[in-house]
Amino acid sequence: MAQADTDITVVLSEELDLVEPCMATRSNIGRVVLQNISETLTELDVRGDKGLMPRLADSWEDKGDGTWQFKLRDGVKFSDGTTFDAADVKHSFDRVFSDQLTCESKRYFADTALTFTVVDDLTVDVKAEPAQPVLPLLMSLVTIVPSETPMEFVRDPIGTGPYVMSEWTAGQQIVLDRREDYWGTQPAVTKATYLFRSEPAVRAGMVAAGEADIAPQITAEVADNKATDFSYLNSETVYLRIDSQDAPTSDIRVRQALNAAIDREAFIGTVLPEGTELAVAMVPPTTLGWNPDLSPPAYDPELAKKLLAEAQADGVDVSLPIEVVARTENFPNVTEVSEALVQMFNEVGFKATLRMVEVAEHEQYYSKPYPESEGTRLVLAQHDNSRGDPVFSMFFKYSSQGTQSGVNDPKVDELIAKASAATGDERAALWSDVFKYVHDDIVADVLLFHMVGLSRVSERLDFTPTIATNQQLQLAEIGFK
Repeated sequence: MAQADTDITVVLSEELDLVEPCMATRSNIGRVVLQNISETLTELDVRGDKGLMPRLADSWEDKGDGTWQFKLRDGVKFSDGTTFDAADVKHSFDRVFSDQLTCESKRYFADTALTFTVVDDLTVDVKAEPAQPVLPLLMSLVTIVPSETPMEFVRDPIGTGPYVMSEWTAGQQIVLDRREDYWGTQPAVTKATYLFRSEPAVRAGMVAAGEADIAPQITAEVADNKATDFSYLNSETVYLRIDSQDAPTSDIRVRQALNAAIDREAFIGTVLPEGTELAVAMVPPTTLGWNPDLSPPAYDPELAKKLLAEAQADGVDVSLPIEVVARTENFPNVTEVSEALVQMFNEVGFKATLRMVEVAEHEQYYSKPYPESEGTRLVLAQHDNSRGDPVFSMFFKYSSQGTQSGVNDPKVDELIAKASAATGDERAALWSDVFKYVHDDIVADVLLFHMVGLSRVSERLDFTPTIATNQQLQLAEIGFK
């Protein structure tokens, strides 16, 4: 057990390949780095109803013409002792958008160009072109690093957060120690040690035995203790990305057949936990503009066969191979889910195969440029949006220019651009239209499930998981009973 009563051990399912702050929107990195080592200008309250909250920015104001002014918190120091100021903010965003790095958080800004003007040490103006009504919310995605940080990935992250990384033994453990000179309220946790174990039963067993305090991801099979196990609708949506440029999936009937071939209900309560919801959009139902009129495609294998026959009669080569590419450890029972999907496709007449790959190889198929293939690939993926606005999903998933889009449709591009620029009720209505168009009119992908998270938390801790727990684990939110 940990030395001090206020030290904790966290056991994670995936190792960290990087500890680079600009990659903290990737869930396996965010769980360690985000708001612990490195902080953002703003932060969305997912525990209550405070909405967007200050973090390193004290306040912000819409100056019009696409420009927002951010007033920064005074008296903040990085863990190396240097003072936080507006130059650090500008440099952090320069790094994110630099061609010298491939930062994860860059993709959320779609085709928005940002210009940073340092007004004084504690004031920065940010001009967005085109204008972004949710720019302060977008600021919650980029972690702030010192202006001396090089234009390359770092192994020793320097941040303004309440913790400093004191050890990283790749593949074994990461240790964070509490900073005594942190600008904000001192967290209760003095030290956190992160271990990595791929087996859910092992992670759950470690918490049960007192060898660990939190296992953020366990499976329904091992969640058998009401006192320590928490279930919550997380912000992840599982789907198959279809490339609508490839044959045979360039034909809408083939895309409809893929959707009709799947018995979605059969997965829930078997390989996926009870409480998992059928998806009709790339984002969870808590998102602005949610369209309640959309329904998941019905399981209808006969319809799938009929659609394939019609397409074939019109000259579509439905015998072309379809390869499903899925990522190991992406979510519990991902292999079983993938195998079942391929079997369902083959039962209606598709020529489908499965390839399971590690995270780095998966990224090659997930983001552009996509590798060539005979026939097409369906990429099984899990997308996270806990931030309440579709702008964090729809451009890069559906725009012609989107880095993970399989769609090339001028109407989609126009709808997304309009919705991104709108505010208030009009914004919600326009996003609702986008959801309907991609789901009903072009059948852009095979939407599957809004996922449930299961965590095991030691009884000595005062902590309840939230919709954000899948991609971040703020140590400052953890107390002791």
